[in-house]
Amino acid sequence: MPRTLQTYLESATPNAAKDLIAAFMRLPEDKRAWSPMGDARTALDQIAECAILNGYVAQTLKSHKFIMGDDYVGEKKRVQEDWDALKALFEENTANAVAAIAQTPDEDLDIQVTTPWGEPMKLSQIAAYPFWNMCYHEGQINYIASMLGCLE
Repeated sequence: MPRTLQTYLESATPNAAKDLIAAFMRLPEDKRAWSPMGDARTALDQIAECAILNGYVAQTLKSHKFIMGDDYVGEKKRVQEDWDALKALFEENTANAVAAIAQTPDEDLDIQVTTPWGEPMKLSQIAAYPFWNMCYHEGQINYIASMLGCLE
């Protein structure tokens, strides 16, 4: 069936974004940048990852090249400094990813792109990445909430 993947992701991805932000907002404000142990990732760090990578996905779907910033770790730290700016970036890059998914023609879905991790991925996999990644991080944030006793 033509456009099945794009149509599904066009509606599922914004829902995953909404659910991820809801999980984050459930955490007490003073625990959003809290690490449950040692080097464990904070909820804020996970939102920052999704915000940045959703933007990379949008660019990749349009250009067929996965270009990651030279200072991804630094970029991720910088965007965590201002919640309002991070939330705006998350919303903008998620909307850009959804638009790029919707505009990806069926015939492009099998195009392979080399990722910064050295392995090739089809554009169909890259299109699904924001949805998958946000669902995954919703679970991680809900786990933090369960440790804090604030999971509904």
